[in-house]
Amino acid sequence: MSLRPTLDFLLYDWLDAEALSQRERFADHSRETFDAVLDTCERIAREKYAPANRIVDTQEPHFDGEKVVLPQATHDAHKAFVESGMMSAAQDYDIGGMQLPYTLQAAANGFFAMASVSIGSNMLTSGNANLLMVHGTEMQKEVFAKNEFSGRWAGTMCLSEPQAGSSLSDVATRAVPDGADYQNDPLGPRYRLTGNKMWISAGDHELTENIVHIVLAKIPDANGKLVPGTRGISLFIVPKRMVNTGGELTGERNDVALAGLNHKLGWRGTTNTLLNFGEGKYPVGGRAGAVGYLVGEPGKGLHCMFHMMNEARIGVGTAATMLGMAGYYASLDYAKTRPQGRLVKKPEAGAGSQVVKDSASPQVRIIEHADVRRMLLAQKAYCEGALALELYCARLVDEQKTGGAQAADDARLLLEVLTPIAKSWPSEWCLEANSLAIQVHGGYGYTRDFPVEQYWRDNRLNMIHEGTHGIQAADLLGRKVLMEKGRGLQLLAGRITGTIGRAATVPALAGHAQALAAALKRIGTATEAAWSTGDPADALANAVPYMQAFGHTVLAWIWLDVARRALEIDAEKARAVTAGKIGATDYFFHYELPKIGAWLNVVESRDPTCTALPEDAF
Repeated sequence: MSLRPTLDFLLYDWLDAEALSQRERFADHSRETFDAVLDTCERIAREKYAPANRIVDTQEPHFDGEKVVLPQATHDAHKAFVESGMMSAAQDYDIGGMQLPYTLQAAANGFFAMASVSIGSNMLTSGNANLLMVHGTEMQKEVFAKNEFSGRWAGTMCLSEPQAGSSLSDVATRAVPDGADYQNDPLGPRYRLTGNKMWISAGDHELTENIVHIVLAKIPDANGKLVPGTRGISLFIVPKRMVNTGGELTGERNDVALAGLNHKLGWRGTTNTLLNFGEGKYPVGGRAGAVGYLVGEPGKGLHCMFHMMNEARIGVGTAATMLGMAGYYASLDYAKTRPQGRLVKKPEAGAGSQVVKDSASPQVRIIEHADVRRMLLAQKAYCEGALALELYCARLVDEQKTGGAQAADDARLLLEVLTPIAKSWPSEWCLEANSLAIQVHGGYGYTRDFPVEQYWRDNRLNMIHEGTHGIQAADLLGRKVLMEKGRGLQLLAGRITGTIGRAATVPALAGHAQALAAALKRIGTATEAAWSTGDPADALANAVPYMQAFGHTVLAWIWLDVARRALEIDAEKARAVTAGKIGATDYFFHYELPKIGAWLNVVESRDPTCTALPEDAF
C-alpha cells in the first residue's frame, strides 16, 4: 500500500498546501514542483532506504579502534539524500536551498522515516544548522550552518550527561576561556570544554568529513564554581575536526573522543555514543581541552537550544508516526492475504444463540474477522491522525515564517501549545499501532521473518527521545497552557470550536461535533481544577493523564476536520478513500475519545495516589 494518496489528500485537499505558492517566498513553486519533490523522495526511499532497513538493524555500528564502521548501505542512502538537496530544501536560495515550504519538506521526509528511520542523522543536522541560522553569528552561519545544509558536515545535539540524564540543571561540563584573546576569535568567543556527554545520536561516524557538535556547558564564575540550575548553561559549537574561517579543515583533530557506543533496542542503524570532551586524547595546540565557540550570550544556552529541541520534538513525532504507518501497511497487506479460520454462521431458526462455524467451508482471509478489523482500524486512526497533526504543525511553521503579523504570531503560539502533543501523542499511540501490527501477524509477528517486530523496537525509543512523556506533560500543563495568560489554549480552543461549528451542519458528523464540544469543555474545566490550589505539585501530579486527554481531544479535532473535508470533496472516484476517513473518525470518537473521562477524573480531583504512597510501600 502506498503512502502517497494519503499525503496528497492531507497536503492538497485538507491543508491547501498549493496555496502557499501564492506567497512571495514560494512564488517559484507550484503543485508540479511539489509533486516532483515528493516523487524524488519516494523513489530514493524505495531504492536506497527500504532495502537497507534490515541490514542496518543487524549490522550495528562498531568501533574498529580508529573509526566507527557503518554498512555501505548507510553511506549509499546518505549520499542519495544529500544529493537530492532535501537537507536544505526549506532554506533560502542564496545558501543553496530550494525555498520549499516546510510543509512539503516534512511530508517528503516522511518517506525516508517510513522506509528506514535509523539511517543517517539528517534530522539533527538540519536542526543544528537551523539553530545556528537563528542564534549564530554571520561567520558561524557561513562556516558551520552552510556546510551542514550542503551535507558536507553533519550535526549533533549534546545535552545529556551520565550523571544528569534529562536534568539539564545538573550539567557539569565546564567551559573556560581559551587564552587572553578568547573573545577575538572570528568563529566566536573561544573556550576549552571538559566533560562527558551521553546518548549522543550520530556522535561519531564517517558519513561526512566533519561533525558539528552543539554542546551545553557551564562557564565557571570568578571563584571557579559552576552556577547551579539552568541559568548558568551556555551553548557552544565544538567541531570534531578543527576548521578555519573559510570552512576548510585544518588537519588538526579537536579534543573530542569516542568513549563508547551504546547499543539500543531499536534505531540500531544510528550510532549512539558516549563522548569525552577535553580528556587530552587529541590535544589542540599541544593542550588538552576541546575547543568550542560560544553561540549567543553566556548563560542563555538553554534558550538557544530550545530552538533545536522543539524542531527535534516535532521530528520525533513524525518519525513515530511513520514507523506506525509502516507497521499498519505491513499488517494490512498481511491481513488481506493470510487465510485463517472461518466466520460464524447465523443460527438457524430454533437453534438458539449458540456460536457455530462451518468447518467444511474454506478458510477466510483474516481481514474478514471482526477483531482483526478492529486492530487495523485502530492503527489507521492512530497513524493517519498523527500524520495529519504533524503536517498541521508543519503548516503552522510556514505560517509563522510567511504569514501576516497576526497570523504569524498566532501560529507561533499554537505551535508552543501543540509541540508537546506532536512529540508525545504519536510516540505513544503509533507505538500501540506497532504492537497491534505484531498482533495481526500472530505468531509470525514476533519473528524476524516479518518487519513488524523491528518497527516496534525502533518506535519504542521515541517515547524517550527528546524528552519523556513526563517532561512533555509537565511542559504542557505547567507552562504551555498558562503562557501569555492562557492565550495559546484560547487560540487552540477557537480553532477547535470553528471545526465543531462547521461539522455540526453535516448529518454524518453532527454527533461527533457534539462529543468534541463536550471534550473541549472538560479540558478547560480540568485545567482550572488542576491549578485551583495554586500549588504546582498538586497540578503536575497528574500531568501525564492530562496530556493524554488533551492529546486525544486534539486528535479528535483533527479527525473531525479531515472527515468534514473528505465529505465536502467527495466524488465517485474517491468514495473508498472517504469511507476510510469516515470509518477512522467513527472509530476514534466511539473507541478513543471516551477514554478522556478516566484521565481527567484524576486531574480534576488532583488525585494524590501516586505522590502520597510512601517509598517503602512500592
